[in-house]
Amino acid sequence: MATRFCCGSHCRSKSNIDSNNATVKLVRLIIALSVLSIWGKVAIAADLHPIVEVQSGYLFGATTDGKWIKAEEAAKALLGETTYQVYGLTQSLGQAKGGKPKPSEDDVCSDVLTVSLSPKPEKGMIALAAPWNALPRKPQASDTTQQVYSDAVRDFLKTKGIEQPKVKIENILRVDLDGDGGDEVLVSATNYFSKDDRVPMRSPAGSYSMVLLRRVVAGKVETQLVEGEFYPKAYPRAAQDEGRFDAPNAYKVIATLDLDGDGKLEVVVSSNYYEGEAITIYRCEPKKIETLLSVACGA
Repeated sequence: MATRFCCGSHCRSKSNIDSNNATVKLVRLIIALSVLSIWGKVAIAADLHPIVEVQSGYLFGATTDGKWIKAEEAAKALLGETTYQVYGLTQSLGQAKGGKPKPSEDDVCSDVLTVSLSPKPEKGMIALAAPWNALPRKPQASDTTQQVYSDAVRDFLKTKGIEQPKVKIENILRVDLDGDGGDEVLVSATNYFSKDDRVPMRSPAGSYSMVLLRRVVAGKVETQLVEGEFYPKAYPRAAQDEGRFDAPNAYKVIATLDLDGDGKLEVVVSSNYYEGEAITIYRCEPKKIETLLSVACGA
């Protein structure tokens, strides 16, 4: 039987009091957990460093404490306006504000998250929300006709089955990626034999596109493939007659930036084909080249 407590004409049972107290405690617990959740999200957002491709607004994802976070997870923590630093290939280009990520308005790429930057940068490649300088060492363009690099490209293409390569170097960049005082060399080379430099729907024989990294490893110069495609033979004529195509890509370096704050530069490579594009961030260690984050849109 429940104990009753009376004061004048008012009586309450002990069971009712206990029930009310339990309800109050539950409400307080829910409020406390909600506050902790809100502050937790704010703290996570403060430690998160989102990365955006400037011209498209595509969200790559983010970095936090040396970890690389994919776009879907990063977007959950980006609750409001974020300040980004905009970077080009060789310079910092000022700041822009970015809102909460949302799906692309392009039907083809509705699964890609985008960030609207304001004011819209006229130039620039990558926007990063971080307190450090992501461009501590600037890449320098080199003469694309240097024989040593023409030979390196030719030799590499032969290892990919292209016996008589037609070397066409688009760009050479010298930059100290790991901060040890010695430069690495990034070589972008593409030849699809098109007169207007457009990427064809079908690959001709002996065509290719690639980004190579030349660096000294254990006292020797090594040539490493960052990304590329190689076509020793033409796309089959029978398939062409049926209206099929292989949609080859053209690759080039668009940025070298420290996107996670560890002092080392990541290499950002764009690739495009006749109906789409992708941008990929690579970590280039001496023994391994690793894909970190990538965003793509195309039919």
